[in-house]
Amino acid sequence: MSESTLTHLECSYCSETYDAEELHRLCPACQSPLLAQYDLSAVAAMVTPGEIAARDNTMWRWREVMPVRETEHIVTLGEGGTPLVHAPTLSEQLSLPNVYVKDEGGNPTGSFKARGLSAAVSRAVELGVTEFVIPTAGNAGGALAAYAARAGLPAHVYMPKDAPPINVAEVSLSGVEVVLVDGLIGDAGRAAAEEAEANGWFDVSTLKEPYRLEGKKTMGYELALEFAPSPEWQWELPDVIIYPTGGGTGLVGMWKAFDEMERLGWIGEGRPRMVTVQAEGCAPIVRAFEAGEKQAEPWPDAETIAAGLRIPSTVGDRLMLTALRDSNGTAIAVSDQAILEAQAQLAAAEGIFAAPEGAATVAAARELAAEGWLQPDERVVLFNTGTGMKYLHLLS
Repeated sequence: MSESTLTHLECSYCSETYDAEELHRLCPACQSPLLAQYDLSAVAAMVTPGEIAARDNTMWRWREVMPVRETEHIVTLGEGGTPLVHAPTLSEQLSLPNVYVKDEGGNPTGSFKARGLSAAVSRAVELGVTEFVIPTAGNAGGALAAYAARAGLPAHVYMPKDAPPINVAEVSLSGVEVVLVDGLIGDAGRAAAEEAEANGWFDVSTLKEPYRLEGKKTMGYELALEFAPSPEWQWELPDVIIYPTGGGTGLVGMWKAFDEMERLGWIGEGRPRMVTVQAEGCAPIVRAFEAGEKQAEPWPDAETIAAGLRIPSTVGDRLMLTALRDSNGTAIAVSDQAILEAQAQLAAAEGIFAAPEGAATVAAARELAAEGWLQPDERVVLFNTGTGMKYLHLLS
């Protein structure tokens, strides 16, 4: 029996709807991301928040609002259910008493990418996909390799030649084809798309299919449960979420989760102020936000030590900018030097060895606190999107 209440897919821009039982990527009408929609009234009748809280602590506890129809098709390594850690020493250093770190480094494959690729591979398998391809700056490739291996299916990973060495190694060890491409993630994306078209592979690029987003949105559901005074009461959200943004799936996914939870009656209408953090050497969303633009132009000559932030352009730019503005949030760029200093600060203060992308949120919080944008009475969540162990080459 299916517990998913998935009803259809809807374009995030033109609102055209599509059959969720057919394989889709971007909206055929306008080439914008498609969003999975659910029968939320049915969810409210099927399960209570308390019942969900009592389930196993993985992202599949949220199965009524996940896209996989039959549990036999779920391809999982136990992703999700990551800790929300109060950071008292860091809080004191920032003069913000209530700073928390949502630490995604404990996921399978060491990053939050495991959530998205578990969901995408699971639903694709259910819809009959037999071979995958992905362009990646690093961690998404490792995640696809792991879940494709788990599903017993071939996959192909295209990444820039200067991707972190451990990412290349972990993909290779999973028995997946690795293709190293001259240039940046966009060049890898073009090469992957050409081969997908030529060979019939399914391309699971960021936001170019509907279901990676569904895995990432579970971070928003988890936050609401983790801040709840009691699982049986109406859940709560933090005041501010500071999120490192490359492709933006996590930020967009959480924003979607908050909307779903309000419609379910599980949270009120309040929303956290959302903060995008990018690197100074690649900050297309920050530039568009500051200029009041609805879309972001590609960033030329992108360069940063944070591989996951070296994303010059993304199809999710409109969705991200909307979430930032609707939440009264902001966007900020930090230097590579500030990222390295923040990585050391977080490790020394709290024992959390963050990826550079996660460390960027600490650098951002430091700046926003100094400016007075963050207030002492606010609960602030910093997202560490991956383990720093994959970036030891930066410290040698």
